[in-house]
Amino acid sequence: MCIFALAVAGCGPKSQKDNLTVVAKGEMESLDPMFSYDAVTQGMLLNVYDTLIKFKGSSLTEFEPLIAAEVPTVANGLISKDGLTYKFNIRKGIKFHDGTPLTAKDAEYSLKRFLISDAAGGPSSLLLEPILGTPSTRDDSGNIKIDYKDVEKAITSEGDTVTITLKKPFAPFLSIMARWSYIISKDWAVKNGEWDGTEATWKKFNNRAKTDSYLFEHENGSGPFLVSRWDIAAKRIYLRGYKDYVLGAPALKTVQILSVAEQSTMRLMLESGDADIAELSGNFAEQVASNPDVTVMDRLPRLKTDPVIFFTFNVNAEANQDIGSGKLDGQGVPPDFFKDKDLRQAFEYSFDYDSFVKDSMKNKAPRAIGPVPPGLIGYDKDGKHYDFDLKKAEEYFKKAWGGKVWSEGFKLVLTYNTGSDMRQTAAEILKRNVESLNPKFKIELRGIPWASFLEKTQQHKMPIWVRGWIADYPDPHNFVFPFLHSQGRYAIAQNFKDPQLDTLIDKAVKSTDVKEREELYRKIQGICYDDAAQIYTVHSPGVWVFRKEVKGFVDNPVFMGIYFYPIYK
Repeated sequence: MCIFALAVAGCGPKSQKDNLTVVAKGEMESLDPMFSYDAVTQGMLLNVYDTLIKFKGSSLTEFEPLIAAEVPTVANGLISKDGLTYKFNIRKGIKFHDGTPLTAKDAEYSLKRFLISDAAGGPSSLLLEPILGTPSTRDDSGNIKIDYKDVEKAITSEGDTVTITLKKPFAPFLSIMARWSYIISKDWAVKNGEWDGTEATWKKFNNRAKTDSYLFEHENGSGPFLVSRWDIAAKRIYLRGYKDYVLGAPALKTVQILSVAEQSTMRLMLESGDADIAELSGNFAEQVASNPDVTVMDRLPRLKTDPVIFFTFNVNAEANQDIGSGKLDGQGVPPDFFKDKDLRQAFEYSFDYDSFVKDSMKNKAPRAIGPVPPGLIGYDKDGKHYDFDLKKAEEYFKKAWGGKVWSEGFKLVLTYNTGSDMRQTAAEILKRNVESLNPKFKIELRGIPWASFLEKTQQHKMPIWVRGWIADYPDPHNFVFPFLHSQGRYAIAQNFKDPQLDTLIDKAVKSTDVKEREELYRKIQGICYDDAAQIYTVHSPGVWVFRKEVKGFVDNPVFMGIYFYPIYK
């Protein structure tokens, strides 16, 4: 009997060597790759949908063929000398989970669908930017701005070959394809009411609600595992090994992924054997380190900047209790509260960075100077940064809003997602230090479930909030763009724009000169310091804790989860 049946209904059978039970912090968002952009969902989907190519083991620069028969290079003629055209020859003999063959037409359709779906807050920008030269299909007013004929020209197929033509050279393009070129069955999708692949209908499928997609609860990938059931209410998903997988059936027959908010519950499940793998935070991982039945991996390399504290420059005030009265009267804040740079700098100086690294991260994470993490060009451990200084914090608070912040005080909500004690701790540190400066400063901390957190982020409802970023692909552009470009994910959520940053970011990604890119990314992060638009804390490592019998784990710094195919017990 599962000893945690009351807390978590149903647990993994301890005795089954071909079953794996994983407990993770977040919740599944969708089975549709075009809508899902969070770590838990993407960590699952990389097991269900194969990509054209993949990273070789733990490498960030070497690739292996997967759906494609070979990795494109200039030497083999599959990349043009000008760096604009990429050809992928599709491997024969691959079957989707419904048993139908995978063809180049499916690959063409899938890539086009990724572009035209463009759900707000989704990952379509990752392909839109290099292929069409824009991170969105819509302008700032939400109106369609692309011409579908450009989509048709950019992605074509003939025989067994898919050809992609970029608008501009894009240095990390193969890295993007190794993570985001998910292939689905065109016939299956169209049969079930999805886009028919024509110009006449594509706009109907642009920026839909995620639940409007048939793929929200259904999948037909070609990966090593298929989804046998997703219990949305119970926050768990069940995978089954795909016996006809092109590289051979996986050793595991079943995988269960459970969303568990409480770290203490995760720890007890792991120690009792009711879970095989747990996504424990650093403090809880330390608690089980002496257990002979478990293996703690708490220094896994990650291209990750997390936690980061974000200011929203123009808050959506409609029915929004997070800003109280909506005025600078001591009982709330105005919607544009954080447009004042002096105020943002006051908050920057109020965070105790060194204590967070030492006490909360146990010195296992380097201090974040800007968005770019160690291991990528542009990282500069000696770059300009804010340090904890309450005297300077007080000085800037007294200047903010012409002195009104200090005299009137404020009241607002600082939000983090439940299940992340690291982000919660960062929020607590900031609250404690800011409130210590003036009794009129009031910050309420609020933890909310992941789905609600994502929704509030997209709706600009949170005046100040804590989140983080793990690389979609290993390149500094994937950090500076979402954080600092006006069309980036977090900049949009913050209503933040800096035209100078936009220009430099666009220039840096086009360059093929490593030295020039290095200089540009350092300059970008210098301007980032001057803007004080976000509070960067650490580049946190990955942490997974395993039962001893779990073998075959292969990590990659850009994985958003665990690749189950090589794992066995």
